[in-house]
Amino acid sequence: MAWERKIMRNVRVRNSQKKGVLGKLLTAVAEAGGNVGSIVLLTETTQNVVRDITITADDEKSLAEILVAIENNEGTRILEVRDEVLELHQKGKIAIRSRYPIESLTTLRRVYTPGVAEVCLRIAKDPSQARLYTSISHMVAIVTDGTAVLGLGDIGPLGAMPVMEGKAMLMETLVGLSGIPILLNTKDTDEIVKTIAAISPTFAAIQLEDISAPRCFEIEERLQAMLDIPVMHDDQHGTAVVCTAAMMVASRETNTDLNKAVIGQIGLGAAGHAIGQMMMRLTGNPVYGADLSPQALERFEKAGGIKSNLKEIMEKCDIVVATTGAPNLIKPEMVRKGQIILALSNPNPEIDPDVAMEHGAAFAADGKSVNNVLGFPGIFRGIVDTQASRITHEMYLAAAKTIAEMTPPGELVPNPLDKKVHHAVARAVAEVAFKQGIARAEYVPYVDE
Repeated sequence: MAWERKIMRNVRVRNSQKKGVLGKLLTAVAEAGGNVGSIVLLTETTQNVVRDITITADDEKSLAEILVAIENNEGTRILEVRDEVLELHQKGKIAIRSRYPIESLTTLRRVYTPGVAEVCLRIAKDPSQARLYTSISHMVAIVTDGTAVLGLGDIGPLGAMPVMEGKAMLMETLVGLSGIPILLNTKDTDEIVKTIAAISPTFAAIQLEDISAPRCFEIEERLQAMLDIPVMHDDQHGTAVVCTAAMMVASRETNTDLNKAVIGQIGLGAAGHAIGQMMMRLTGNPVYGADLSPQALERFEKAGGIKSNLKEIMEKCDIVVATTGAPNLIKPEMVRKGQIILALSNPNPEIDPDVAMEHGAAFAADGKSVNNVLGFPGIFRGIVDTQASRITHEMYLAAAKTIAEMTPPGELVPNPLDKKVHHAVARAVAEVAFKQGIARAEYVPYVDE
């Protein structure tokens, strides 16, 4: 559920210093099917203005048409077209750096031989000391087999690496954790479980990423049972946390009582199944679920849900969440007056929010803002800092409530780059860990160093 198929380019243009040239240029981009992002003024003279304009297109063909439209705009000349996304990814987006400079033999002897031997022996005698004297305390494995990457499908572990690096960047930037991408060149469930279990001593927690359903359910469950460190499949629970927060906000904005509302979940893959489960635990009421897969429906029914279909959900449910990846699945005539509709597939939702509102919905939104980046950094920070042995549903709900509480009026979710939100989520998760008696360390709230 992301803009994974969009193409972004930075177009440097020179416009003549005439009234209306820029406005006509932007109109031409829109009419050609493009979206304009940032506009940066570079140079200006009495004759010309040079700007960098970020353009987003659906595909290469659309991009070519947009560039032609720009070039044909009177008073405009394209100077350069750059793919800044590719440029940003060159040599990778992350690196491991030393915390201390080694500039003398004295320092060398302290961080390596002979001084390090004493630390090794101390840890060997008491393994719990490893969290104090090594980086394990802030290391999170970000593990994928590349079988369900964004909305791109099975593109393999190497194809998934840029996403894993992005996750690592967000962890470090937002909450100071060291996310380490782990690519597994196997789809065998037993081998994946065995491999992750074997490398687990290196890490304080395991984040599973972009592993296809239904294998992801079994892998997470087996690892949770085997390991004494937290394991979380982000596509399930991270997405569910943020979606639940969005539903809390939407119900708040429309004066809808979540505990009394009839809720429907369309699409029961990793994200949809987890969203439905979370809403059932939050409200205590069953959720209607629809999916083309009989196995997915059976799994949802076993979790307490009600087997349903698109037609029934649109007719019966007060709140509808869709995570199908099928654009325009929900027809305008299906919308019931007063419904809350979260059509979360991107870039093309199951129904356009404006269309849903025009046909009677009380609240409608798509998935551009409902991003699990609001969930996983704070969740992992909270569980790592308390050395919790596992992540519980109560922790996920605490995270969702915190995100909802910190959402400004008029917004569906908070700014994902607001560190205060992530720190608050971490504290909420930590508090639950202590209440449930699964914290194994005194909690010291994380603050930016």
